[in-house]
Amino acid sequence: MDIVDQVIEAVAEIVEQDRAGLSGATILATIPWDSLAAVSFIAAADEKFGKTLSPRRLASCVTIADLAALVQAAD
Repeated sequence: MDIVDQVIEAVAEIVEQDRAGLSGATILATIPWDSLAAVSFIAAADEKFGKTLSPRRLASCVTIADLAALVQAAD
């Protein structure tokens, strides 16, 4: 499973949506993505990927693919 698929899985769990309805091109504003979801994603990135994400950089993400790129680039 590549990083985009893993991020889709994490996002689906966070927003409580079926994974099949999500893709890398999914725009975060079209799903229940709010500040709580963002904080949950930061925690999930730490737990699932061992990555520490910048909240500021996370806020600039528009799509799920952007989230995946952020995870890949994080330390």
